[in-house]
Amino acid sequence: MTDILMTDDDTFLDHTADRLAALPAVHAVTLGGSRAQHTHTPDSDWDLALYYRGGFDPADLRAAARAADWEGEVSGIGEWGGGVFNGGAWLTVDGRHVDVHYRDLDVVEHELAEARQGRFHWEPLLFHRAGIPSYLVVAELAVNQVLRGTLPRPAYPEALRAAAPSFWRDRATLTLAYAKGSYARRAQVTEVAGALATAAMQTAHAVLAARGEWVTNEKRLLRRAGLGPLDTITAGLRPEPEALARAIAEAEEVFEAVTDTHTSPGAEASTS
Repeated sequence: MTDILMTDDDTFLDHTADRLAALPAVHAVTLGGSRAQHTHTPDSDWDLALYYRGGFDPADLRAAARAADWEGEVSGIGEWGGGVFNGGAWLTVDGRHVDVHYRDLDVVEHELAEARQGRFHWEPLLFHRAGIPSYLVVAELAVNQVLRGTLPRPAYPEALRAAAPSFWRDRATLTLAYAKGSYARRAQVTEVAGALATAAMQTAHAVLAARGEWVTNEKRLLRRAGLGPLDTITAGLRPEPEALARAIAEAEEVFEAVTDTHTSPGAEASTS
């Protein structure tokens, strides 16, 4: 049974990659997410990215989807907030949930060059509490499986390891300071919980950057960074100013412990 399922998946992936690679302006197609990193479960989505240069038109993807009887939604370029994560599609292909991400090769190559110099910028993105660094698209090059075409597979730049940790640590510090000054004293539990979660994600980015480990999403970010103990702190929140202030202080101790262990002191963030 396992061999049959693997063969079915391989056939599905092969045919889908062929259709995506045949779209005008598309130069490469990759498999990403948990399936590329072999951490998936049987019901995990399939994350595919199409790398284009120049005039990619999502209408071509819509037409291909209709011709292949793929159901779902195809966004326009920029409809997912713009920036480096600039759109895609949610499709059902042969009974499988498939996310297709648009990747502009000009943007990707620019961010790769910036990352090699230790430069990046921050962007908001839905479902990402800490937002994303622009080097996310570089991380994808490093961890995704290329199905069609050719793409670089960069190592983690030493300049980025020096720049990114302090950037993320500073954001976490500010997030907690605001929670302490504005939310805890008003006994606002939900707001404090949100701030703790955000600061934890920011701290985890700092830890992983210092290790030179790529991050492509937040799903396993806290566990990878050793921040599981934050669950206990968050679960114990109570609507009392003193209790909330104490929870924030405990979180600060956890964050300091992991960053002292994994990040290099004195690194200055360099952002564009």
